[in-house]
Amino acid sequence: MTSMLDGCTPWPEEFVDRYWAAGHWHGTTLDNLLRGWALQYGPRTALVHGGTRITYANLNRRADRMAAGFRLRGLRPGQRVVVQLPNVPEFVITVFALMRVGAVPVFCPVPHRAPEVSHLVRVTEATGYVGPSTYQGFDHTAMAADIAAQGPFLRRVFTHQAPGTSSPYGGLSTDRSGCHYFPLASIDAPSTRAPAQSADQVAFFLLSGGTTAAPEIIPRTHNDYAYQARAAAELVSLSENDVYLAALPAEFNFTFGCPGIVGTLSVGGTVVLVENPDPAECLPVIGRERITITSVAPAAAQLWLDALPTVQTDLSSLRLVQIGGAPLHRATAERIRPELGCRLQRVFGMAEGLVTLTRLADPDETVLTTQGRPLSPDDEIRIVDVDGKDVPDREPGVLLARGPYTVRGYYRAPDRDARSFTTDGYFRTGYLARRTPEGNLVVTGRLKDAPRRGDGEDPSSL
Repeated sequence: MTSMLDGCTPWPEEFVDRYWAAGHWHGTTLDNLLRGWALQYGPRTALVHGGTRITYANLNRRADRMAAGFRLRGLRPGQRVVVQLPNVPEFVITVFALMRVGAVPVFCPVPHRAPEVSHLVRVTEATGYVGPSTYQGFDHTAMAADIAAQGPFLRRVFTHQAPGTSSPYGGLSTDRSGCHYFPLASIDAPSTRAPAQSADQVAFFLLSGGTTAAPEIIPRTHNDYAYQARAAAELVSLSENDVYLAALPAEFNFTFGCPGIVGTLSVGGTVVLVENPDPAECLPVIGRERITITSVAPAAAQLWLDALPTVQTDLSSLRLVQIGGAPLHRATAERIRPELGCRLQRVFGMAEGLVTLTRLADPDETVLTTQGRPLSPDDEIRIVDVDGKDVPDREPGVLLARGPYTVRGYYRAPDRDARSFTTDGYFRTGYLARRTPEGNLVVTGRLKDAPRRGDGEDPSSL
């Protein structure tokens, strides 16, 4: 059985053997992959945010030094740390640094407030929190302090301060509950030997997109996530000449690894981070940074298209826009190629694992009307009726999936697992779908008992 945290469900040994034999899993942790990328692409630009540009060599060095700083502040292998940062370089550096410590980042959307964050801290027994001091008028440090005062887990808070701003917590080191506070910028120390880790361990936690107040926590291993990002990068022909715009939040599976940030870094490309998907911010960045690929939700795509007449920018570098996370109206899809001048890729995916994509060579009608085919040749898809029996092609049913990057269970949620996974390991996605004779998936909606958070548009499900 794979070596995972207590409370996580491993892949059965026969599937582990199958995925290794197929070459899907390579046995290298994500933070060790970063070391290799730094050696291969050292002077190339890895991250861009506003006027900040970070090379691969510098990204690896900063992750190394931050990891050493975290160890000096008491973080240990296996501990969980909630990471609630916007799309800034510190998000990427922090995640790789925590993995290099052997700690497990818990990805948390920036809009989440005390009810959701305290739930994550309680369920994962998180000992650390990394977030903004304040962001868009909200005091994240005060929220973390309140959560620390309520329970025994949270004992270290690391606050990121945007350049040119000040924090009322700058001089605070320890509060009455015994929680220690550190500026994230101070987490820096000479590199030390990192603890040995296995790639079948949990690399980080994502959050589900299918519950209301309390999202389920999804363990993703180094092996499965490296494969997902690598396979997605291959499917979109990603290369070191590509520049990826991270317009959706970086903690979304869609943005982080479909192929997203991890996939782009894996080929030596450049990741450009923006904190707002609005066209007034993104369209000029596409022209200035010569963006070649991005991923957005349908609502953002619609806004970009509608803003084109008022935003003067050169979009000629753009070759591919991925759209997923909610239903895409055909009228909007048909505008992508003529107005943005690039190819459209439809994507369906879930943080639990399954990703389907249209291919670059697919006919226009396939791209306009389907969500494509599974990412992996070892993705197993079933569409079943209410009795769990497979339905013929073209017939709608409930979508089930299992594969080399689809989890076998949520974290510490046995009751939810009993409802969400079959006895033979298929994940009940909660989506209704049908399959075309060509093998493409058409997602038609969600089961009534699988509500979404938010307003019906949930790119975090990717």
